[in-house]
Amino acid sequence: MNRRRIVQRVAIAIAGLALAPVFAAHPNSWYLRPQTAPAPADNAVTPARVTLGKALFFDPRLSGSDWISCASCHNPALGWSDGLAKATGDGMKTLGRATPTIVNAAFNPVQFWDGRKPTLEEQALGPLTAAAEMHGSIADMKRKLEAIAGYRQMFEAAYPGEPIDGKTIAKAIASFERTVLSTDSPFDRWMRGDQHAMSEAAKRGFEVFRGPGNCETCHSGFNFTDNGFHNIGLKDPDGHEDLGRYAQVKLAVLKGAFKTPTLRNVALTGPYMHNGCYKTLEEVVDHYARGGDVKDNLSPDMKPIHLSERQKADLVAFLESLTGSPTVTVPQLPQ
Repeated sequence: MNRRRIVQRVAIAIAGLALAPVFAAHPNSWYLRPQTAPAPADNAVTPARVTLGKALFFDPRLSGSDWISCASCHNPALGWSDGLAKATGDGMKTLGRATPTIVNAAFNPVQFWDGRKPTLEEQALGPLTAAAEMHGSIADMKRKLEAIAGYRQMFEAAYPGEPIDGKTIAKAIASFERTVLSTDSPFDRWMRGDQHAMSEAAKRGFEVFRGPGNCETCHSGFNFTDNGFHNIGLKDPDGHEDLGRYAQVKLAVLKGAFKTPTLRNVALTGPYMHNGCYKTLEEVVDHYARGGDVKDNLSPDMKPIHLSERQKADLVAFLESLTGSPTVTVPQLPQ
């Protein structure tokens, strides 16, 4: 390992990021999701909290305009993203980054592309109160929710004796998000022994993923992420300079570095990358094959690799095999 790569790994550790957890020795266990997501001691997941959090997640009345909900950007029909290159916020303004999926976000040690929040609870309040996003305020949310009898009853059932405030709103939304988990994909069924669950092309693609594609260096484990931050040499189609993780942790190796996203349901979440610069998985694979485009502060893991056209197609087939089909119902909101 060269000196620059050592420095980068140390820098990530200094940034306080927990690297991928250690899994059991059986090779298949590395790729299988735990049955339940972790939750903090003061916000254990209960049916009442999930029901409340789901309603809040889909309710546009939490926004300042009364027309944007969490689900506006994290749409279950679009892989819990929004299908846009860059998110749209309050007043239909285009934001600076793409909307990441919330699938398996409960397993992330930090949240957002730049890792600026450590928990789902803290993440939940960010978009709600950001002027450019949902443009809400805790005071207005409290006033609106307290005026609705159905919500008063739901909060009391979920958090008895606690007030309706920013803390309980965030805790409820986080509880719902902890149930948005990857489901049985063809890959998962194959890992559990169903040899017919995945196509032969996808099986070959898995070997490319683990071998010559060098994908597993960063996309590892059941969630297909190392939870690290990397500069992968992206061009921004709008010419916008985004410092990424460096804005949070002033280490030179983190300039232009962004969190490795999960690959679960990745076939549903295009456009891709933090700036939405690629529309297809084929374009993403080509980017990695050429070792990135912008070489300034490029991650040492980004190197040109030679893949045949068949290997690229097989790799895409494998990525598509990571798609599950969760059943999602839209809640009836309290009136």
